[in-house]
Amino acid sequence: MELWTIGAFAKASRLSPKALRLYDELGLLTPARVDPATGYRLYAPEQLDRARLVAWLRRLGMPLTGIRHVCELEAGPAAREVRAFWAGVEADVVARRDLAGFLVEHLSRRDSAMTTPTRPLGVRYAALSDTGLVRPTNQDTAYAGPHLLAVADGYGTAGAEAGAAAVDALKHLETAGIPADGLLNVLEDAVEQAKQAVHGVTGADSAEAGGTTLTAMLWTGAHLALVHIGDSRAYLRRDGELFQVTQDHTIVQSMVDEGRITPEEGASHPQRSLLLKALGHDTDATPDLRLRDARRGDRYLLCSDGLSTIVPPEQIHRVLAETPDPGRAVRELVALADDSGSPDNVSCVVADIVEPCEQT
Repeated sequence: MELWTIGAFAKASRLSPKALRLYDELGLLTPARVDPATGYRLYAPEQLDRARLVAWLRRLGMPLTGIRHVCELEAGPAAREVRAFWAGVEADVVARRDLAGFLVEHLSRRDSAMTTPTRPLGVRYAALSDTGLVRPTNQDTAYAGPHLLAVADGYGTAGAEAGAAAVDALKHLETAGIPADGLLNVLEDAVEQAKQAVHGVTGADSAEAGGTTLTAMLWTGAHLALVHIGDSRAYLRRDGELFQVTQDHTIVQSMVDEGRITPEEGASHPQRSLLLKALGHDTDATPDLRLRDARRGDRYLLCSDGLSTIVPPEQIHRVLAETPDPGRAVRELVALADDSGSPDNVSCVVADIVEPCEQT
């Protein structure tokens, strides 16, 4: 068998001799033979496929430990590992893109127009949480106040405590004030406090104890800052249309985003409740952050998946469009879920952006 020198093999595999020496030391790509007299590494032609795979995976940015694992697998499992790695990369890119967008918004608004709005608006709100018709207990928490709107959907054995702890950790924002020029830091600190509060009630090492989703809005008088993690949702009704303004952090939603299944298939997928992000153990707790301008006439809905997965969007929209009073609106939304069987807890917060004189 004719062996190639390290130079010839490097050229054929598009890997540098330096990289080949490193991969030999790491056990990723061991030469077929090492000359005992000169120490030169010699490679067999059949090693070329593995070398090219290593090169491609490096260009993807896969860590060396991951490359070693992929190289040890058969083709099918290896392909699944590469797909899973790339899905993680895309999720990270999306998270960084969203953070970049938030920073652009945040920095663009750090001016007098934000700190001293010429026409501050008010908010009317109502919150309701219901056990539903099937679950024995309610693990949801819904809260609405002058500056904070929040829905949390707990899971696991301590789910109810986790959801309540996450929301309670934000309530100091009702009276602490929200500085316009430090909003990003306020949001990050608030989520970290909520995360620590959840860990405090679920235990440091108990994944079975669970965690919670959290979708919350902080009201500054001219702007709404959104914090979101998990699969609870925020909707906006504006100019006669209903928009979902959050993205579900679920495995199924990631499959939809990748084009592997359709949204219709995702709605009935058996794993649609498996979370990629949450405030809990062994999960990514990096939230989505948004900053939204307040506009008179806007109506926001925050809800747990006990509403959004069972009541069609057109029915939700109908209630929001036809029911002016927020208190009545949340009652009707919960009733819709009950009429559909309410297999889960149901929580809703409805908030209307109004002139100050219309708040009461």
